[in-house]
Amino acid sequence: MLPLRVEIPGDDYHAGLIACQRACPVHTDARGYVRAIAEGRFEEAYLIARGPNPFASICGRICGAPCEAACRRGHIPRVDDDGSFVAQDRPISIRALKRFVCEIAGPEARPIESVLSALRDFVPPVAAGADEMAALLRAGVRGTVPPADGERVAVIGAGPAGLAAAHDLALLGFHPVVFESEPIPAGMLAIGVPSYRLSRDVIEREVAVIRALGVEIRCGVAVGRDVTFRDLRRDYRAVIVAVGAKSSRTLGLPGESGPGVFGGVDLLRSVALGQPLDIGREVVVVGGGNVAYDVARTVLRQIAYDTARTAARLPGTSRVQLVSLESLEDMPADTLEILEGDEEGIVRQNGWGPVGVDRNGQGAVTGMTFRRCVRVWDDARRFAPVFDDTTRQTVPCDTVLLAVGQSPVTDFLTDGGADIQMVRPGWPRVDSATLMTTAEGVFVAGDLAHGTRLLIDAVASGKAAARAVYAYVTGRPLHADALTAYLTLPAYRRERGYEAIRRVPVPVRDPQERVGNPHVLVEVGYGRAEAMREASRCLDCGVSPVFDGNRCVLCGGCADVCPTMCLKLVPLDALSPTPELGRAIDRSLGSDAGPGGHSAILKDEERCIRCALCAMRCPADAIAMERVTFSTEWSAS
Repeated sequence: MLPLRVEIPGDDYHAGLIACQRACPVHTDARGYVRAIAEGRFEEAYLIARGPNPFASICGRICGAPCEAACRRGHIPRVDDDGSFVAQDRPISIRALKRFVCEIAGPEARPIESVLSALRDFVPPVAAGADEMAALLRAGVRGTVPPADGERVAVIGAGPAGLAAAHDLALLGFHPVVFESEPIPAGMLAIGVPSYRLSRDVIEREVAVIRALGVEIRCGVAVGRDVTFRDLRRDYRAVIVAVGAKSSRTLGLPGESGPGVFGGVDLLRSVALGQPLDIGREVVVVGGGNVAYDVARTVLRQIAYDTARTAARLPGTSRVQLVSLESLEDMPADTLEILEGDEEGIVRQNGWGPVGVDRNGQGAVTGMTFRRCVRVWDDARRFAPVFDDTTRQTVPCDTVLLAVGQSPVTDFLTDGGADIQMVRPGWPRVDSATLMTTAEGVFVAGDLAHGTRLLIDAVASGKAAARAVYAYVTGRPLHADALTAYLTLPAYRRERGYEAIRRVPVPVRDPQERVGNPHVLVEVGYGRAEAMREASRCLDCGVSPVFDGNRCVLCGGCADVCPTMCLKLVPLDALSPTPELGRAIDRSLGSDAGPGGHSAILKDEERCIRCALCAMRCPADAIAMERVTFSTEWSAS
């Protein structure tokens, strides 16, 4: 038998097991608030979720949830009805649980000052970084992070990156002024995310919390039109450019230019602002991502909506077809978007690449021609589509909506930004560590910093830009030190039967009801009982069984009782020797002891469900359940 290779835990080993937190760009302790929900501590759950994320309420509705993709519950074998383990389980519904606690304890449920007061005073018992907002304020009081002197910082763009930057700048003692060209704040959250996914009221309440911190937001002010970039650099100590990628990309196809062809983002903006476009009766949406579905589902809702009840009516539409380059399996849109789109009546065609827009003699759109796409990616998963030109089809339509990507508009940089180097047109060169451009005192955040990504990535980028501005203006870089402790849990127990609970579906409205009104939310969300049941599925990865080799009698009881067979007793000489293993043996047995005659307990972390049966079974009290706890301390030097 081949020697077994093992990993020896290091100092940060147990912290690294909390995969949901590690996957979150702002390191939200999802495990912390999910377990708080399971135990009915809803106020605490909200404060943990909100601490590092000024858009917790919004993320609870529309976040791409990288935490769920990383959730260990989704990677372990699932307990079937007969008690056997089959296939893989599904991750915790972390995003929907965040929405649940925000609706109970967030700004949508109580006065803004009450929310701010709770956040300022909160010291979480087990959350890593979840007290970020309160920790910054406490650090200012102690003097470890001296606040700025109220210097004014300009932020261009009131989207998630810009507002997240302004939020943290205010906490750090600056006077941030946000310039937004649109008549309303929140950027693509307000003009790009349909109201059936995100209520406008939730956006307004979330922005109100940021305003209450002292952030000044000037809407309807376009840099380059109402104020120059040169003026901002002259009048403000620093400038953060967070304009996002709000311009629809074009494909350069024959017949593309002219009436009847629109950008998908332009359509979403028009509907959000009540400025309907002249859409015809047969609509084709080109694209396979979430934005394409937002566009298609938005148009679809206008079909069934009473003209008298909205100024956003798109008159005369009768069918919406979505044509994507990718196969159904390769579509970048979320699976839920695809399923709900199918339910609502979107006609989906996969595996077709656009060739051109067909027009009649008067220039009106009559259809769009596509060719079969036989492969989108090469063997290295690079975008390299291959087409079969012998297989074509023309889809009759009178309107084409292109949702094939977005790009930023940075023309305003020409007046006062000559020292900003561009990587390519519209995209400034950025220092990845400081987020500063090649121009002194000019920073970027959001899409300009990392390309188009998730909402939570934009938030993380904005927060990073705020810290970079603090270091630039004050000359004192910020440091966040995580203090780690390990707490023994002598009375640790899990909910009865938690390992067999199936993922609780998020309640949604009937397709007919949601299509009939473009403003009705698709998701109803969890109630109290549903949320607590779903939260009880969490494996609580911050807890682990810890083994005391000096007390272990090698009875094997822990391995026998383990329901997932994640424990195994083996002789030391069956392990593949490594320097790390050698040092661990030396620490445990002494440098003169060899592996012969000694044994080791191996643990498969991917299978452990934190049930504590091993600790309960051990006759020598050699196993203890321990929780890793963190606190964040900020300092500036």
